Amino acid sequence: MVQILVNDIIPIIVIMALGYVCGKLSYFDDDQRQGLNKVVLNIALPAALFISIVKATREEIAQDTTLTILGFVGIIVMFMLSYYLCRLMFKHSIQEAAVCALIAGSDRAKLSAAATTTAKGEVTVKAPKADVAVDPSKDTSKDKNAEVMVSKSSNMGKKKNSNLAALVNALKQPVCWAPLLAIVLVLIGVRVPEQVAPTFDLIAKANSGVAVLAAGLALSTVKFSLGWETIWNTFYRLILTPAAFLGVGLLCGMGGDVNKLSMLVMAVALPPAFSGIIISSRYNIYVKEGASTTAVSTVVFAVTCLLWIWLVPLCVH
Repeated sequence: MVQILVNDIIPIIVIMALGYVCGKLSYFDDDQRQGLNKVVLNIALPAALFISIVKATREEIAQDTTLTILGFVGIIVMFMLSYYLCRLMFKHSIQEAAVCALIAGSDRAKLSAAATTTAKGEVTVKAPKADVAVDPSKDTSKDKNAEVMVSKSSNMGKKKNSNLAALVNALKQPVCWAPLLAIVLVLIGVRVPEQVAPTFDLIAKANSGVAVLAAGLALSTVKFSLGWETIWNTFYRLILTPAAFLGVGLLCGMGGDVNKLSMLVMAVALPPAFSGIIISSRYNIYVKEGASTTAVSTVVFAVTCLLWIWLVPLCVH
């Protein structure tokens, strides 16, 4: 417990708090905050995804087909379930529900890349929300990249293939094609030279720190909310999702290997990936609820992780 707090929880809370204070003191203006978001989404996160995936081999994937299929299908199912529940329970728009599902319904694992891309293609068609603290002297709608994405993905009632346009636009983003390229290289058996890894590792290491700092900055732009939606998202992320994977894992015969089942459950029991709040802040969609959910989930994880460490072996035996 002490090791988890010192190595995982406390650093995240401290860096997020630092970002929050920097935001409140206006240490970063809106353009600089968006610049940090771009660093994460377009450089650091794609590099982290690419190098983490490309280090795998076909043999490693084939060693446990059940675990691979369960992880891949399970993440997509939980993402879509979160999306539809968000629309049904809280009456959010398509774009807001997509970001909500990215935060509450997916995780930090490699297999969440497809869901991330899908959500990213969705959120680029939404205008800024009213609950975001925007400097009136700055017109954030002038952001060139946002304008390009909107023009490509929004049909304004004129294009029938808007979904296809949004998908094509999403595929052009580094956060999408980098992990897809890595998957293709692994499947065809192409090994990236080990000498290349340190280059990717160096920029990939910036992903977590900058993402957490940017999440704190995003949290500083909105009024913190501990409403029913934040509580539901936290419950869905930290309790319901790992419980579903535990149940399905037992039904699929994974109870014979406690370590493997525990690894699967703990992989989906982590707090939301900070890429979700980065996307939320980048396009001013679902910022208030997303930032609150990320902050609360990170703190509550200190308790729920102990719950699953204790519960999984108990269920197996």
